[in-house]
Amino acid sequence: MKTMANDPDMLEEYDFSKGIRGKYAKKYAEGTNVIVIDPDVVQYFPDHDSVNEALRSLVPIMKRQAKKLAEQAD
Repeated sequence: MKTMANDPDMLEEYDFSKGIRGKYAKKYAEGTNVIVIDPDVVQYFPDHDSVNEALRSLVPIMKRQAKKLAEQAD
């Protein structure tokens, strides 16, 4: 496998001649929230809905904790 002289990370056999420039640029600009879940917890969160449900259940706890910390700081 020969690498390109101007970019050692690119192999000569890569062919971008049929690629569409900027195909995903708009979506990328809108932002992405891709998060990789570690294998040891994937069994408990098999899809995005289960992750979102778990995180939403933590929000009230986080708010209470933040309120307590703010009161202690006063």
